[in-house]
Order: sequence, then C-alpha cells, then structure tokens
Amino acid sequence: MSVSIEKHNENGVAWLRLNRPEVFNSFNREMALRLQSELDACETDDDVRAIVITGNGKAFCAGQDLKEVTTPDLNPGFKKILEEHYNPIIKRIRSIEKPVIAGVNGVAAGAGANIALACDIVIASAGSSFIQAFSKIGLVPDSAGTFFLPRLIGFQKASALMMLGDKVTAEEAEQLGMVYKVVENEAFLETVGKTAGMLAQMPTQALGYTKKLLNASMSNTLEQQLDMESKYQIESAQSEDYAEGVSAFVEKRKPVFKGK
Repeated sequence: MSVSIEKHNENGVAWLRLNRPEVFNSFNREMALRLQSELDACETDDDVRAIVITGNGKAFCAGQDLKEVTTPDLNPGFKKILEEHYNPIIKRIRSIEKPVIAGVNGVAAGAGANIALACDIVIASAGSSFIQAFSKIGLVPDSAGTFFLPRLIGFQKASALMMLGDKVTAEEAEQLGMVYKVVENEAFLETVGKTAGMLAQMPTQALGYTKKLLNASMSNTLEQQLDMESKYQIESAQSEDYAEGVSAFVEKRKPVFKGK
C-alpha cells in the first residue's frame, strides 16, 4: 500500500505514512491519488481531529518518481501530474478544517518539500533536509512552493534556494523559519505524536477557523481580515468548546474539548 493509515481513535490522531521507501517515497500516480483519498477520509471522520503526514523508511518524500515520467507506458504527462496529483493534494491540506502536521523524517525534495511546507506545522528530525530540486533538471517549482516558501523565509532567500537548488539542513530550515522545530531522531516520532495528540484535544472548530483566517490573510486587505476575524470569533463564541473553555477557566480545571 503506497500510503498506509493508522488511526488512534483514543486520541483523535490519524497518521498517513507515505510508503514507497524503496524509492524514497517519491510520488507516482497511485500514491498521489491514494493520499488524496486518505485525506478526504480524514476530513469526514469525526473521530479524526488531527492528521500527521510522514514517510516510512529513510525519507519523507523525494518528490516525483522520475521513472514514471520517463517510461512511456507509465507517464501521465505533466498536465495530469500537476492538475490531478499535486495541486489537489495542496488544496486538500489547506482546506481541511483540522490541523495537518508534517513529520519530516528524512529528505524532503521537490514536491515532497513543498507538500511539507503547505502543512500547518512542520516538525523535522535532526537528520532531515529540504531541497528545491527542480532547477537541477530544468523544471520550475510546483506544489505551491513559489507561494509558501517566499512567505515563510522571504523573497530573496526563496529565490536563491529555488534557483540554486541548495540543500537546507533541518537546523538551517528552523533558523530560516521553514519549520516549527527540529527534534533529535530518537525523540522524533514521540514529539510528533505528542504534538498531534495535543492538537487533537484542542477546540477543533476554532483551529479550523484559525486555518481559514491564515489562508485568507495571504491576499486579504486589513479591513477584509478584520471582518473575517469578527465573523469567526462570533461563531466560535457560540460553540460548545468555548462554553467548556470558559467554564474550565472559572472552575480552575483542565477543559475537555469535543471539537464542537
């Protein structure tokens, strides 16, 4: 199975593991469509309140499987690869009203790097790295890399990394602001799991609204953003989780959020 799924219903976390370790989890059509399907299933499953995307083996994802695009009988063509594989994955990650965590466990190259950067939170293992590998083979960045990377680290740095194709270590990525944090390898999975578990126990509806606001902030004016904040704050204040949060604060106890 090119993407394995492991649901921990007791804490509301679904782990989606890219599972083509023999080719460093590079994407072929089957894996791209499978990841979309699993993200759709997580979106509609009320028991899932946080999603982790990570890789099996030594890599997170090496991007596109070049064997697929260089084998005539297998090659779907770049139009189909972009419009049916990568673009829908990015759109799903950003539209799901649940936190999506990228657990970058090894190299993240090309589309693999940009899929990670599209997630809400990126946690990287100490031995991982990020490479905008496109220029090395005469291509341009895709999977929203030109959208997210300049916003994360600035235009000048993003331009250089995309044109030169430099490898960025996990520690450098943290310093640049590409990732939330770097964790030593032996503590990596535990840290990713704890972070996802913590998010899954938080007020899911409010987190979903926060995600919508962050998406909109990429293009909104100040006035438009203030209007959206008002709209979602008013809706959040009518939720069961808000009532629980206030009650727990007054009663000096830990809140039990239900994501409603």
